[in-house]
Amino acid sequence: MQLNFKEIFTAFMVLFAVIDIVGNIPIVIDLRKKAGHIQSEKASIIAGVILIVFLFLGNSILKLIGIDVNSFAVAGAFILFFIALEMILGITLYKQDENASLTTAVFPLAFPLIAGPGSLTTLLSLRAEFNTENIIVAVVLNVIIIYIVLKTSARIERFLGANGINIIRKVFGVILLAIAVKLFAHNIKALFDIA
Repeated sequence: MQLNFKEIFTAFMVLFAVIDIVGNIPIVIDLRKKAGHIQSEKASIIAGVILIVFLFLGNSILKLIGIDVNSFAVAGAFILFFIALEMILGITLYKQDENASLTTAVFPLAFPLIAGPGSLTTLLSLRAEFNTENIIVAVVLNVIIIYIVLKTSARIERFLGANGINIIRKVFGVILLAIAVKLFAHNIKALFDIA
């Protein structure tokens, strides 16, 4: 075990910014109104399992289709870049499918919202740079935060207000943008063997 607190903290911050659970509080509250109840435990555990399984199997899936981790990390950097732009500029580039069934809040929450395309791509991008055990710790810490936010979403929204949530989104958007640029630069070097 090579636990590195700097790696854990960086991976945690990247995933926290991509998952953007605080920025998604209005969506969570809307789901709570429609579904009547949100299964916070189930949603958090399922999201965590999806993220960790993808962390281990994502690489094999890439090898199967003939893509190396550096190429995937560069593609991931682009996705992070656009997610960051969405957060900073308050625009929507990615439209989510709204036909998802709301019979249970686990599906729209755990899969498209928490363990969505952005966070899954991010995991493999992080794997190109960090030790797997550090990423797992970062995922577990994020799942704990997600659970707390889901459980207390109404109180957090009242406490922060719309402006508070917007400010947090923009701050994390800038952090994410910087991380996307770093990820792109690091993996482009590796792809083209630039010294």
